[in-house]
Amino acid sequence: MTQSYKSKKVLRKQQRCIAIVEKDCGVQASETPTRNLAILNAGLSTGLTEELVLTTVNQHGAINQLFMLPNKSYCFLECATIKDAESIYETLHNCSHIGQNEAVVYLSYFKELPTAIDNKWLLPLPNGLTILPNFVTPDEEALLLTAINNKTVDTVAGELKHRQVQHFGYEFIYGKNNVDINRPLDKQIPTACDILWPRLQLEAEKLNLKLDWKIPDQLTVNKYAPGHGIPSHVDTHSAFLDPILSLSLQSDVVMEFRRGNERVPVLLPKRSLLIMSGESRYDWMHGITPHVYDVVQSSNGALTLSKRTERTSLTFRKLRRAPCNCNFPTLCDTHIEKIKTTATTFVTEDDAANLEEQNVHKVYDEIANHFSETRHTPWPRVAEFIDSFVIGSVLLDIGCGNGKYLHCNRNILSIGCDRTNGLLNVCVGNNKNAFRCDCLNVPVRSASVDACISIAVIHHLATEQRRLAAVKEMARVLRKGGRALIYVWAKDQKSGGNKSSYLRQNKAVNKSKVTEDQQRQLTAHTVELQSNDLTYNLPVHTNRTEFQQQDVLVPWKLKGADAPINEHKATFLRYYHVFEEKELEALVAKVEEVDLISSYYDQGNHCVIFERK
Repeated sequence: MTQSYKSKKVLRKQQRCIAIVEKDCGVQASETPTRNLAILNAGLSTGLTEELVLTTVNQHGAINQLFMLPNKSYCFLECATIKDAESIYETLHNCSHIGQNEAVVYLSYFKELPTAIDNKWLLPLPNGLTILPNFVTPDEEALLLTAINNKTVDTVAGELKHRQVQHFGYEFIYGKNNVDINRPLDKQIPTACDILWPRLQLEAEKLNLKLDWKIPDQLTVNKYAPGHGIPSHVDTHSAFLDPILSLSLQSDVVMEFRRGNERVPVLLPKRSLLIMSGESRYDWMHGITPHVYDVVQSSNGALTLSKRTERTSLTFRKLRRAPCNCNFPTLCDTHIEKIKTTATTFVTEDDAANLEEQNVHKVYDEIANHFSETRHTPWPRVAEFIDSFVIGSVLLDIGCGNGKYLHCNRNILSIGCDRTNGLLNVCVGNNKNAFRCDCLNVPVRSASVDACISIAVIHHLATEQRRLAAVKEMARVLRKGGRALIYVWAKDQKSGGNKSSYLRQNKAVNKSKVTEDQQRQLTAHTVELQSNDLTYNLPVHTNRTEFQQQDVLVPWKLKGADAPINEHKATFLRYYHVFEEKELEALVAKVEEVDLISSYYDQGNHCVIFERK
């Protein structure tokens, strides 16, 4: 291989790396020397440490600042002079093996440094979070480790397969983040921990910290191997008093605090005590990301890597034994349970009809064209049902929308009806038979059709009585032996552990059943609806997430040519009553004139087929 070929190969690699850095950081490479250098293919994400960079670079030139960017495979140097930069470049570029797996590194000059370097270590700590460094001495650390190691260590399977855990006083139940107050353990908190409580009270007085307890009655000990962590969570509000304490032994670690889109890294030095109180305890989730290395801030302010070693944490809690009365409802189980158990009850039929008029009929009139554009392919099992009828049969589609099911079977007479003028106009424009009516009062002769379908309609009715009336109307128009199919939206958007197509369209959905975003949905996004001088509060559902309540408002956002200039006016809220499992079957069972033939779950919908007796 010739020297010329090698030089061209290096140049191509350098240019590819430069293109990535320029796109990521909005900076421009320089063909002439400047004080600003970038190591193009080595950074925090490849395992490069501040120490290694400084040790290597300082042998060849002076630098003012080193910028190690989180999750990036490159870093920047601000050199003292251009001469220093030239010396570093000539010595390291395509020569130094400080890259990943001792790979050679490539350097380049840049006209400027990134203006916005994301350094989360500059963020303030969450309110109520206190770290007491060197809370115990090395001798006391050894004493505590001996005390807990003398106890039997339970290796817990499942979510805890990567760490060992012990419980004292009460078992902390992972998954629920709670305890069973009626099942105290024989193992009590080791007496070696008694040295901590007088010291805690003294520190609390110095810092003016408010503590709701003096001595804990529950202790969880976790032993972490390097590279392992714990999922982000909040200790159940109603289970424990304020604060929660965590004593770190043997190793430093970075704990991440999360609230909505906020992320704050917090370094927990070994032998330090973390006090989570107030907002930090109740309104922030905390966890440890499973990494072998933590990105930390060095003494000179730059970011570098810190390798984890085996770590033991002692988490102390005091049982509450009463509902929580905190001022932070977002993650509060007491507050959330109160919301979940407060059903939306409409006092009169007029109230329900008014809600449907404002948040169903008028909305669909506004969004008709855009809605129709998203509803063009018949659902396979609905089309299969329609195809099952013989030549000459009569099908009535109640709530036909844009009429996408009216041409599924060309051998039968298909007629549609809908309350929405905008969608009926779409039907007429496509030469489909449709007329306007309400699903509660269908102007069709009794016992006159062979088939009837109601696809995604009944879940828009606001009371059980109205939903039952709609099913009875379907039964009324069916001939003896005629069959009907109903689809309604399911509250549970998973079946057998598989997500519905509705959820799969959101790649960011959390794997757990109830995510922080869903909990925030319950508390932060509600709309007041007025009817006959009464006010109803309905939660606004977060699209592409699991439903947390049955009665919700689901946003529809207009796009393209249909969208108004004002973004707020482009979002419409549709009322839904999403069905629990077997709720639809129970509704059909109340109609004496029909027999339930089958029921099934289809892509986030509960479905039934029934036959007229």
